Amino acid sequence: MKKTIFIVVLLGGMILAGCRGGVSEKPPIHLNPNMDAQERFEAQEANPFFADGRAMRQPVPGTVARGMLKEDTRFFLGREADGTYVRTMPIEATPLYDRGRERYNIYCAVCHDLAGSGKGIIMTGNYGYTPAPSYHDPIVADRMADDGYVFDVISNGVRTMPGYAQQIPVVDRWAITAYIRALQRSQNATAEDVPASVLADIQQRGAASTQ
Repeated sequence: MKKTIFIVVLLGGMILAGCRGGVSEKPPIHLNPNMDAQERFEAQEANPFFADGRAMRQPVPGTVARGMLKEDTRFFLGREADGTYVRTMPIEATPLYDRGRERYNIYCAVCHDLAGSGKGIIMTGNYGYTPAPSYHDPIVADRMADDGYVFDVISNGVRTMPGYAQQIPVVDRWAITAYIRALQRSQNATAEDVPASVLADIQQRGAASTQ
């Protein structure tokens, strides 16, 4: 009995191995052939069942795509429930700085330059664009006081600046907001704003450069 089982298994293995990599000219086997010819309407085809004569239907009013409900207006819109801008960003800023710098340098620096002074290549290259404001101008900085306002401008644009909601995900827009705040603070930073370990390194480099 054991010998018979062994022979059957061996033959089966040889058959499977012989089919490996083979190309068949036969049509594929359809386990459920009735799916090949469905009674259905193609895209843009007329359908007399509906009053408007169209087979393609609009979503039911009020339908929201999965993941697009956006109930948290502070996170998705940068606004409080009453529509005012959030004063401070709704997520922790510290983990976002590196990502914000990377995204800012890609999307924003061409106009606002690396320091946020509004002298990027697009502004200084005589391309005919309205000059971008400096983040460090007191009037502009006052207008940008709310983090929600900065987020909204990145998302929807303002005046001649286009919105970037389609190109930049929500979290990255907050990351850029955090980095812009870091740029603004950097213009008026003091030694007390620098971590002790970093300050020591800066002082050491400064001392070495004077020798």
